[in-house]
Order: sequence, then C-alpha cells, then structure tokens
Amino acid sequence: MGDADPHIHVDVKFNADVTARNILASTFGLAADLPPTVTTGCGLRVPHAMTSAHPENVTCLACRDFAHRHHLHLADQLEHLSRMPGTAVTPDQALAAATRYRDLARRFARP
Repeated sequence: MGDADPHIHVDVKFNADVTARNILASTFGLAADLPPTVTTGCGLRVPHAMTSAHPENVTCLACRDFAHRHHLHLADQLEHLSRMPGTAVTPDQALAAATRYRDLARRFARP
C-alpha cells in the first residue's frame, strides 16, 4: 500500500516513542528525532502522521480490531494485577482505570 494508503492507522506501541521523547525533552531539554515510520496494528509501516490514538480518527478496520482487543486485554490485566498482594493500586482505582480502557475498546470496535 505504501504512500497510496489513505487509511489512518493505530501505532502498535500506542505512541510510546512520542511520550518518551516528550519526557526526555521536558526533563533534559533534549529532543531526539522520531522514526519517520511506525509499525501499525495491521502490520504495515506507515508515516507517523498517518496514525492516531483517537478511535474516531482511525479508518483502518484491522487497526481498529487490534486496538479494541489490546484495550480489553489491558483492562482485564489491570483488574487481575490489582488483586495481587503488595500492589500499589487499590481495587477501586483499578476498576476505574479498567472502565476507561473498556470504554476506549468500545470506541475502537467497528462501527
């Protein structure tokens, strides 16, 4: 597909590179270059500008499915880990966060 691909995708790392870059820039005043392309939930490599973390903007159905499954998995994992001894997250905090992940997953579900 390459340059002719008109779809907006989901970065497989959910913009973790951008977040790390912003933290380094705000902490040390250094801003490294971001990679020109990213791997997407559907397996393509596309320019970062062709990705979005907002469900309403994502038009690639395979990426929407990927993000839907990923956020449901995160919600389940968060609830499970919150019940383990010694965790720093209370069950109420975990439930609130899991609810937000499930809402995000619902928004990524195919329209």
